Amino acid sequence: MKKAATIRDVAAQAGVSVSVVSRVLNDTGPVAPAKRAQVLEAIEALNYRPRRAAQQLSHGQSDTIGLLLADLTNPFFARLADRVVAEARSRELQILLMTTQEDPHLEAQALETLLDRSVGGMIGTPTGHNIERWEKLASLDIPVVFVDRSISQFQHMDVVSIENIESAATATRHLLARGHRRIGIISGPLDTTTGLDRVRGYEQALQEYGLARDDRLVCPAPFRGDRGATAMAQMLSLADPPTGVIVANTAQVRVTLRMLSQARVSIPDDLSVVVFDDNPWTELIQPPLTAVRQPIDMLALHSVELIHARMRQKLPPTPRHVRVAAEFEERASTSRVDPDDG
Repeated sequence: MKKAATIRDVAAQAGVSVSVVSRVLNDTGPVAPAKRAQVLEAIEALNYRPRRAAQQLSHGQSDTIGLLLADLTNPFFARLADRVVAEARSRELQILLMTTQEDPHLEAQALETLLDRSVGGMIGTPTGHNIERWEKLASLDIPVVFVDRSISQFQHMDVVSIENIESAATATRHLLARGHRRIGIISGPLDTTTGLDRVRGYEQALQEYGLARDDRLVCPAPFRGDRGATAMAQMLSLADPPTGVIVANTAQVRVTLRMLSQARVSIPDDLSVVVFDDNPWTELIQPPLTAVRQPIDMLALHSVELIHARMRQKLPPTPRHVRVAAEFEERASTSRVDPDDG
């Protein structure tokens, strides 16, 4: 593992004394502007982290994992956080949890904070931005495991996700086999791997049935807000609306269902619905929802196992891509239609 820079390294790089570096870091005394600038440049060039360096010198390694998740108001991420904490605790590891709220600016701040807190590894759900900050972790030899989503530029990172393409294809085939030919999808943003892969799976299933994609039925939506409801309303207002819809954006399931209820759309008589969700209420409401059940427990297990092994340097450097199969639960929210009508 690359040795962390020390305060003496910073002093040597900047051409000043250790006491000058200390005064800059702790703001405990006057420093000439030119020398301050030299020290700050050296800190940046060496990726010097005072807390991290001190901990590594005294303990050799950190047993704290940074967990950077997208949005804890989303039940998927709330449960994922709970399971990651449980898996970490069983291995005597500590978790430092932060959220991005799907905001790249907050993600950048959180990454800097976690670096300052001397984490030994990172499990994260990236927004798709802040490429240089994620790269900075790699340059410091801090292992990273992306969970649920990844960043396409980072083929060298470990990734744990569900089989998004196959899961969306299975959901689409389910509706196609029941005669539906006008099928809409509300996905995540197409600049995220989950959003893009689920649309790819949807398109794959359509092609198997000789059907072309209708762009009006493909509606990417952010992971926060109520854009899913707006997308659903737009699809229903078409002259040839869908007879079935897949809500492949977990964060948009509730707002979409609320919109359908307010519009008095009967499920499945007027519209068959498949959701990506695994909350207990999906089988308790009327009608119970046909769902792609995401294996959150397995995502947490594999993520913690991977990061723990990386932190202990027990794996070869080749990146691991773990994809876990999701379960398809057929319930009462989908029905058959005449293909000539669908």
